[in-house]
Amino acid sequence: MNAIKKGGRPAKKLGEKRRYTVSVKLDTREYLSLKTKANSAGITRSEFIRQSISRSVIRSRLTPELNTHIRKLSGMGNNLNQIARRANEAGYTKARSEYLNLAGMIDNVIEDIRNDG
Repeated sequence: MNAIKKGGRPAKKLGEKRRYTVSVKLDTREYLSLKTKANSAGITRSEFIRQSISRSVIRSRLTPELNTHIRKLSGMGNNLNQIARRANEAGYTKARSEYLNLAGMIDNVIEDIRNDG
């Protein structure tokens, strides 16, 4: 007689089985941090790493175009400081046109960033 077993844990589906092992080398500081955080959370180190992976958000690197825009904005910031210095020395009305021109350029770069991003 073949008896059908009814007890025990249900079999896991193919996607639920943990079949892969990842080996990671940590220095002492990293290992102690992992151990402390997992203990504080009341979970195993493996489970802590799994949860960290599933909840993490990775940001992509800055594109060369965005780096170019950032350099432009940085240079414009320096120019804006020079205009402010001149405005303090010679009065606002003389520096106003320079400021308006630079503000327009900054707006253009920001619009380029929005369009590229």
